Amino acid sequence: MAETVALCKVGDLASGQVRRFDVAGHRLALVRVGDEFHIVDDECSHEDFSLSEGEVLVEDCQIECPKHGSTFDLVTGEPCSLPATLPVAVYAAEVADGTVSVVLP
Repeated sequence: MAETVALCKVGDLASGQVRRFDVAGHRLALVRVGDEFHIVDDECSHEDFSLSEGEVLVEDCQIECPKHGSTFDLVTGEPCSLPATLPVAVYAAEVADGTVSVVLP
């Protein structure tokens, strides 16, 4: 059964910003691109390094790992550049009443 957990208010993140959240045993990176919110695992699939410390590529809807430069699609989690070859998990984001929440499996 899915669980919905509130993370922050919509206004807490500007477009191009990312923030890390530790929720129910999950290390998550919440990313805002325009008016859309995306949530991925906050761990590069190439090496255990925090994606929330990387750059958000707003034009491409990607996040870049600051360690080796791999980029990940924020919609699918698929790697867009090497050295990463495995995807990161993605989670559904819900926005209601000005609050951004994650839907956990």
